[in-house]
Amino acid sequence: MTLSAPEIEELSQAIADRIYIQVAAWHLYLGDAGLAQTLAIECAARLDQGAAICARQGLEAVQVPIGAGATRLPLARLVPAGQLRDLEDVLQPFC
Repeated sequence: MTLSAPEIEELSQAIADRIYIQVAAWHLYLGDAGLAQTLAIECAARLDQGAAICARQGLEAVQVPIGAGATRLPLARLVPAGQLRDLEDVLQPFC
């Protein structure tokens, strides 16, 4: 399934405002972290697999630079489990 540019932007905005990474007690929304568009593109490429698989694989595919890029972690390691379910909910209408 292929999304148009406006649909990817809509998905990116939905992700930006709802999904966050958690470091200690801090929540950083993906829009503020500059990761929403990247995650939207990764998820858009996997929508035909369903929301649950799409969310998991998309989060694994996005590599987040830590410490000025010296280390990279998959976004999946920074997103709490509850946020995975929220991402699935965001993706569902696009599947």
